[in-house]
Amino acid sequence: MKVLHIYKDYYPVFGGIENHVRTLAEAQAARGHEVTVLVTDPGRATRREVMKGVGVIKAGRLATVASTPLSLALPWELRRQTPDIAHLHFPYPVGEAAQWLLGRARRTVITYHSDVVRQQAILRFYAPILRRVLRAADRIIVTSPAYLQSSPFLPPVRERCRIIPLGIDLGRFQQADPARATALRQSLGSPLLLFVGKLRYYKGLHYLLPALKDLPGVQLAVVGSGPMEGEWRSLASELGLLERVHFLGEVSDAELPAHYQAADLFVLPACERSEAYGLVQVEAMASGLPVISTELGTGTSFVNQHGQTGLVVPPREPAALAAACRVLLADPERRRRLGEQARVRALAEFGVERMVDGVEAVYRQALAKSI
Repeated sequence: MKVLHIYKDYYPVFGGIENHVRTLAEAQAARGHEVTVLVTDPGRATRREVMKGVGVIKAGRLATVASTPLSLALPWELRRQTPDIAHLHFPYPVGEAAQWLLGRARRTVITYHSDVVRQQAILRFYAPILRRVLRAADRIIVTSPAYLQSSPFLPPVRERCRIIPLGIDLGRFQQADPARATALRQSLGSPLLLFVGKLRYYKGLHYLLPALKDLPGVQLAVVGSGPMEGEWRSLASELGLLERVHFLGEVSDAELPAHYQAADLFVLPACERSEAYGLVQVEAMASGLPVISTELGTGTSFVNQHGQTGLVVPPREPAALAAACRVLLADPERRRRLGEQARVRALAEFGVERMVDGVEAVYRQALAKSI
């Protein structure tokens, strides 16, 4: 099968959707499919390369407006492709509109990762086009039941939607180096909370930092970088937390599992619907780590189930985050039980093979034109 994935960025750019596209594309290529990824390049020139069996076309970029890369080369490159399946990863308006107007694929599948949340001015213009794009798609993949229910755009096309949770390579999070994990814990201190993710506004670290103020002696490791890093470092300083908040920057794939093993709790304090799933929760759960997350009406509380794999608290409430951390840090046996249940859920529901099987089934349905 010839598959063309369309999004705005690809490895070595890191992010939840970027990581997912890479995982899916490489797994499909390993199964013998002819897989191409069409994205934009940070520079103005178009580049082509092959990465782990995946053909990658990075179309030259003119500019970036409201987190949206603008590229005249991308529609041109898309027009030259004749895949069996064009697989769009929403939101990226340039890619979706280009496929709708110019695409030559036999069938179109969209993974609807997230509503457009912050760029409301763009959405007012784009919403009519988006509705047409969704109606024209042969299948729409939604990553959780909660998002299908809560998105304002999905219910009218419900009959085309299929729920396929995102998956990851779970094995590497069960193979952490114990000595490295011990060294990290000794270096960072304990008890230890862990946050992993791009430092963007919707991740909610500005609510976790005040919560830490109410948790004397508790350490926080922050893995990741992003546009809010400077502001959040300043907030940690203002709160007198610099000795207890460790901004570690980007961590390699090889090093990341040890960071999960070193921690007592994983916290995802997301504050906006832009956090549609939270794959980092799956990483934590596969590591046997209990999760504290927030209820956003998205996939975050589908992945982390309250009372089963961790705790779910209201968003934008530092006191609720602090209380949840305090309860679990005071109860090692409950942490152990939740962590084990988290590991079991991750292994049962969120593996790569299960996800790829589901996506292939959707492709076959789309090609057969069966509803």
